[in-house]
Amino acid sequence: MLVLSRKSNESIIIGGEITVTVLEIRGDQVRIGIDAPRSVTVHREEIHAELARANRGAATAGRVDIAKLPRPGGR
Repeated sequence: MLVLSRKSNESIIIGGEITVTVLEIRGDQVRIGIDAPRSVTVHREEIHAELARANRGAATAGRVDIAKLPRPGGR
């Protein structure tokens, strides 16, 4: 892991396309701004973990036997 020190209004650039700027430091909270191309998804870590869990659950869901589904009109 790379560890950097930044002050308010200072930035880092990732891959030449993503800029992370320290907007404000207040006590133990740091507000950051992220400027990235629309093709790059940016999520908080806890949201990313929840999305990954949901995707794993959907991928392992049981298969449906189409032949056993009711047909329209009750036939």
